[in-house]
Amino acid sequence: MSRLLVVEDETIIRESLKRLLERQGHDITAVSSVAEAEEKSINTYDLIISDLRLPGEPGTVLIGRAAPTPVLIMTSYSTVQSAVDAMKQGAVDYIAKPFSHDEMIITVKRILDKSFVEQQNLLLQKEVARDYPINGMIGNCQAMHEIFDKINRVAPTDATVLILGETGTGKELVARAIHAQSERHNHPLISINCGAFSENLIESELFGHEKGAFTGAMQTKKGLIEAANGGTLFLDEIGELPLEAQANLLRVLQENEIRRVGSSKTINVDVRILVATHKNLKRMVDDKLFRDDLYYRLNVFELDLPPLRERGRDISKLAEKILTKMSNRIHRREMIFSDAAYAQMLKYLWPGNVRELENIIERAIILCRGDCIDADDLGLSNSDQGQNLPKYELDTKLSLDDYFVSFVKRFQSEYNETELSKMLGISRKNLWERRQRLEVPARK
Repeated sequence: MSRLLVVEDETIIRESLKRLLERQGHDITAVSSVAEAEEKSINTYDLIISDLRLPGEPGTVLIGRAAPTPVLIMTSYSTVQSAVDAMKQGAVDYIAKPFSHDEMIITVKRILDKSFVEQQNLLLQKEVARDYPINGMIGNCQAMHEIFDKINRVAPTDATVLILGETGTGKELVARAIHAQSERHNHPLISINCGAFSENLIESELFGHEKGAFTGAMQTKKGLIEAANGGTLFLDEIGELPLEAQANLLRVLQENEIRRVGSSKTINVDVRILVATHKNLKRMVDDKLFRDDLYYRLNVFELDLPPLRERGRDISKLAEKILTKMSNRIHRREMIFSDAAYAQMLKYLWPGNVRELENIIERAIILCRGDCIDADDLGLSNSDQGQNLPKYELDTKLSLDDYFVSFVKRFQSEYNETELSKMLGISRKNLWERRQRLEVPARK
């Protein structure tokens, strides 16, 4: 039941409106002036319906005094100007006398529905701000609190940030959080995966090209750096950037300018650069695969994200939020995890981190026949990974790829491909694909 205050000096209209709205299930208080209205604690109502012209003060003064309670203005002077004036002062809507009963009922319902949604959104935002202190990120472990603190410190600056972490740890989410809390948040955030383009195309994508600069360049194209002017550019997998493109990126950081492919003209840009990688850039510098001058330009402020296996009870909290999101996405009713499922998730090493957790939960929702996801639904057959693996110390300073290479080279002479894939918690197909990508041939 909604509480409504009607302010109308004409007795017949006031009483008629009171009876009409009471029949709709509302609790109605009716008064004849602003002075009487202010005796009724106007901020406690869900909606105020007031005539424009009243004895003493006009109804529009209630707009500011009752805020944030919405005020619907009625008037028999149904001119465009009076409507504009009322709306400029903050009236939620305007209804002209004489109005039909249906018109008033529909208008009131629409305002109350909108107000309810806005209140729910406000409550949701407060809940999100409590559970996700940094732009939707979950984390209650010490390592994540340190990440949140660093994001809060670096976001308002224009410093270049190097985001490190294994695949699937949420590097792009961190970049979005930094942008959202920066002075550039009203300008674009443009993301690009440097490993998604060939060496020939990446420069064109980043810096743009002139018409005829190369075969297929049918028209001049603005690059992503230029498109991000005034905002933020996030370069994921920066370790995949070719050396020539690295030199051009260095010019952006040093001189704030770009040169399109095929052009001799420089273009000034104002872009904040955020980069991420799962690779060891310092080692790549030593191996002459990454420019040392660019590395030191990029590594102004470093954020090293912890892998999921080191985040303890955060795994349960993440799993619950993902379960809710995924259930809604595929239209399943509310679901929960069993104690055995929680225990299994906490034991698993999560080589694919949060991304793998999302995939596992989505599959479990589809497979689960009831409302409770059990350990069997998760399908983590090697949940006791730490005990099932041969005695081989997990160096958490290694990237996931480095660990894979080290582990496979160490044990491939003792175990076949099926056994290796089980110990690593991946499929045989995934094992083969990683071998190809990381150039680790199988022993014959």
